[in-house]
Amino acid sequence: MGESSLQAVSVRVCTPGATRQTDREALLAFVAEVTGADPASTALGRRCPHCRGTDHGRPWATADGRPVGVSLSRTDGALALAVGPAPLGVDVERVTRVAAAPLDASTPGERVRYGDDQRARTACWSAKEAVLKRDGRGLRVDPATVDVDLDADLAAGTAALDGVRHPVQVHWLDDDLVLAVAAGGVPIDVEDARPGDRR
Repeated sequence: MGESSLQAVSVRVCTPGATRQTDREALLAFVAEVTGADPASTALGRRCPHCRGTDHGRPWATADGRPVGVSLSRTDGALALAVGPAPLGVDVERVTRVAAAPLDASTPGERVRYGDDQRARTACWSAKEAVLKRDGRGLRVDPATVDVDLDADLAAGTAALDGVRHPVQVHWLDDDLVLAVAAGGVPIDVEDARPGDRR
């Protein structure tokens, strides 16, 4: 198997399907679309790097026999699909959901930098999830051990995991919806395909 010829990460944010299986089928179709592969030559699955189970874990995909990086995230009214040349992580989240959550996964540094700013806390949470998905361990790693440092616009920054700073991009899709992508610095193209007026 050769390597993917993709040069960027493509992200589509759309309305979620009726089931998780429908969302996985949408990701498979997006793999074929982004890579230009025949849908019959694309494959999608999951594999847990910890136990090797295939009913959960990091998603994987191939197109024409070549591996491509994939990630998927959902929240109320939004599904994010991502396809790229290498492992990546995507997360989409609502400010209102994070504000209502009874947990605090902030690091001491994040508390100093962002205080009670709910938009910043949501962007940090989404960046943590994206980096942990890219890493492959997901929430088996305590998110409070991942320190996110974003720019003043909450649009880009880094997330420190295990002593390594990982670049993250943050996209505000509307006042309540944030998307974070961790792709190792690869260029990222985002398409908001949700219907209707979102601003």
